Amino acid sequence: MSDEKKLSASRSIDASAAEIFDVLSNPHRHVELDTSGFVRSLAHGDRVKEVGDVFTMNMEGDHMGGEYQTDNHINGFAKDKLIAWQTAPAGQEPPGWEWVYELDAQGPDQTEVTLTYDWSKVTDKELLAKNLFPLISQEELDDSLAKLAETVSS
Repeated sequence: MSDEKKLSASRSIDASAAEIFDVLSNPHRHVELDTSGFVRSLAHGDRVKEVGDVFTMNMEGDHMGGEYQTDNHINGFAKDKLIAWQTAPAGQEPPGWEWVYELDAQGPDQTEVTLTYDWSKVTDKELLAKNLFPLISQEELDDSLAKLAETVSS
């Protein structure tokens, strides 16, 4: 699903919500889910436990002139149900885009996962003028959920 400033993908995954949440709340595992090619490794951060936690990722992309880091500020957290973060260049406040994973248990070993990439809260006119959004495609969101499914089944 997409609208003007948001992309979403959903997939049913053969794993419990707890197993999926275990992967999503561990920033060390995020490189396994990346389909953009931007995420390189975790620079700093522990398992996410609550709103307010921050983890820093090593990234690389032409849109940022090569290597860079992002701080990811947890702004949504409900164990085994929801995890969300706003991303910012390291050391800066988030400019308004976020990643949201919603988990809906369909039984003990089946979970509907929805991944949303939302940039509707970006208001910085200079940033918007760069026409970076969406930086990730619908296909890459779908592929990220496929990687999540592979990760929890292996």
